[in-house]
Amino acid sequence: MQIQFKKSVGVLVGIAALMMVSAAGAQTTEPILGTWKLDLAKSTYKPGPAPKSSILTIDPAGKGMKVAVDAVNADGSPLKWGFTTLRDGKEEAPVTGNPMFDVVTATRESATAGTNVYKKAGKVVMTTKAAISADGKTMTLTSTGTDLKGQAIQNVAIYTK
Repeated sequence: MQIQFKKSVGVLVGIAALMMVSAAGAQTTEPILGTWKLDLAKSTYKPGPAPKSSILTIDPAGKGMKVAVDAVNADGSPLKWGFTTLRDGKEEAPVTGNPMFDVVTATRESATAGTNVYKKAGKVVMTTKAAISADGKTMTLTSTGTDLKGQAIQNVAIYTK
């Protein structure tokens, strides 16, 4: 009887430990990961024009994340661009597919906030701050900088999961 009890306790401790590891893993899930769709009605683009649509997909990539943007510009032309980053604030990650940027330096400030600094030819052209709502269903991207024509940009893009 005593041997059976020890085996049961060992199994219960093992299950409890497994549940704790699973719970810890669930708590460390990054809210930024997933597919986000631009809500044009709630977004503002200055000087504009706003894109017709934009889908932002963020997936885990090793210790960092892979960002893919699939957008339709105001004139109807497609724009697919992206980058992979560690979000450590140190690494300059190459940006592909976007004529405005060569590289980005991304910083994770918390599970629900971060900043991307985009450069073209070594010069900062845009800074984007991301903030995710408490329920994890809305992401606000506030971007400031200059466009390809040298005009000041002040965009607030609202994305939803």
